[in-house]
Parts: sequence; C-alpha cells; structure tokens
Amino acid sequence: MLQREEMNSRVDRLVQGWVEQGLLPGAVLDITLPGGVRFQKAYGSYSDETKKCSIHLDTLFDLASLTKVTATLPAILLLAAQGSISLDDPVHNYLPAFRHAQVKVRHLLQHASGLPPDLPYRTRFEKRPTILTEIFEKELIFQPGEEMRYSDLGMILLGTMVERTAGKPLDEFVKKHIFNPLGMQDTVFNPGPELTARVAATEAVNDTFIRGEVHDEKSFQLGGVSGSAGLFATADDLTRYARWWLSPESPAIIPSWLMQEAKAYPVRGRGLGWEVIHDPKFVPSCGMSWPAGSFGHTGFTGTSLWIEPQRGLSVVFLTNAIHYGRNTKIRELRSILHETVLSTVGPA
Repeated sequence: MLQREEMNSRVDRLVQGWVEQGLLPGAVLDITLPGGVRFQKAYGSYSDETKKCSIHLDTLFDLASLTKVTATLPAILLLAAQGSISLDDPVHNYLPAFRHAQVKVRHLLQHASGLPPDLPYRTRFEKRPTILTEIFEKELIFQPGEEMRYSDLGMILLGTMVERTAGKPLDEFVKKHIFNPLGMQDTVFNPGPELTARVAATEAVNDTFIRGEVHDEKSFQLGGVSGSAGLFATADDLTRYARWWLSPESPAIIPSWLMQEAKAYPVRGRGLGWEVIHDPKFVPSCGMSWPAGSFGHTGFTGTSLWIEPQRGLSVVFLTNAIHYGRNTKIRELRSILHETVLSTVGPA
C-alpha cells in the first residue's frame, strides 16, 4: 500500500521534473486512498503578464471537459432519479427543435449519438448567438448507438436539457443540488473577482492571458456556462467529488444504482459521461495498467480525474498545460503519471 515516502521519491519527483523541464507551467496533484492516506502537492507557477504567480493547493483551474462529468452528468442523473428525464427517451421530447428522433438521452451521454465532434472553429471574440441552432441543424454522421465519437455538441444539448427541464440555469442547478451538498465551495462557473485572484491563467490570446474566463470558445460564446465546458475548481473539491462516486450514499444525492449504471455497459470505452476501462482495444487516458472498472475523464486545458474502485483510489491532476500554447505533451504525461501512481500504490 502507498507510503508517503514512496510518493515523495517517485510521483513527486516526476511532476517536479516536468515543471523544471518546461513541459508544464505548474500543477496540483491529489492522490487519495481509504484510511486517510493522501498525497497533495502544488507545483510551479504561471504568468499574469506582469509577474509569476505561484500555484497553491487552493488554486482554481479551468476544468475544460471535466465539466461534462462533474456538472452535466450528475445533473442529468439527478433529474432522471426525480423522474423528470428518462435516459431512454428521445432527446426530441425535451428539445423539440432537435429533429433526430432516434437519438436518446443516453446516446448523448455515451457520445454515441451520431453527432459530429464539433462545430466549425471560430475565435472566442466572434459573436456566435446561434450555437444551439447550428447543433440542431447538424446531420448525424453515424447511426445512434453503433459507434462512439466524442462530441462537445451532445454535451451542450444535455446542459440545455437540464436548464429547460429544471427551469433554472445549469450553474445554479448544480451548485444547489450537487456542489453545495458535497461541500464543493470552490467549484463554479464564471468565477467572480474574489475567486479569479486564485485562478491559474490558461492560454495567451492577443498577448493577454485568459484568467477567470473559460478557455473553450463555444462555452465562452454561450456566456461561460455550458454542458461541455466552463467549470472551475480546486483539486480538493474534485477529490471530494471522486470520493462521493466511491461512496455515493454519503450523501445520497443520486441513487447508487443509477450512478453504478453510469459506469456499466460502456460503448467503445464510454459509459454515461465517463471514460470506462473495459476492453484493452480502447486505450484509456490513464494508460494501460489500470484495471477494468476504473473510470475517469480529462480536460483540454490539462486537467484529469481518474478513479479506481478496487483500491478506492482517486487521482486528481490539475494543470494549465496550455499556458505554454496548445502544442503540449499532456496526453503522454498523464499516462506516465497514472501508470506511476498505480505501480507505487501496489496490488489491490
């Protein structure tokens, strides 16, 4: 079982080396196991254009696509538990302008809807008030359920579905029903000035670093709140979230059987929202060593969360890798990190 000294000698040196080599500007790593075993450390810094700012354990990061499983997924599951949404209903029942009657809610969650991955690129400063209309007009590129094609578009539709079904904005809904009950006080969309001072800057655009605003262009054009991106959080809050998925009865916000379904019957490596390990053909973002049943997700900015239920292990790795630009090695580094963590922790 994991010993703190081993983490200091292996994982700690690994991440510190990446920062010293300039592969990452900085990061926060949080590795947690049952019995109070935990390793937490902050690394490196970022620029706010005038000076270097150190990264701390309470630094907030732009989670990017971790929003999909940290906000959108639990919101949909909660509405399903309440009977307001059925995962096997056509999306058209909730979004009448979506004309593909064969696409079900669970298809969107599994990235198996047939929708294309994205919309044509536009810069963050271009006005784009028709994003939903653009998605509604898209043709399917495969039959629902037959393939898995990761799609921001389906998750944007799910966020809209939450808002229309619940009768309130997505950010308000998840704050009240998910984040507050779990004690995730530093997990927000559109952080205000008091939190922006703690946010790690992401990419430079027009010689100014993005800080406190979502990096993702579509989410920015949607006002900073969408089902695909926009959430900011600390590593500590994400560890709280991970521990809830390992023990969903504490607190019992969503029935545990429904949360279990999110990790069952994956379609080509995707459960409901989560990336789920079940078949070696579909290489997960955590590397090849993690056992079947492990689940997680990543974000374009450099963030990731992986959970291994057999050991009760959660690994939160938050970094603003795109601070140096979009040509990063974060995918390779994530795999190395998670392989190293698992080998250090040892057998279940």
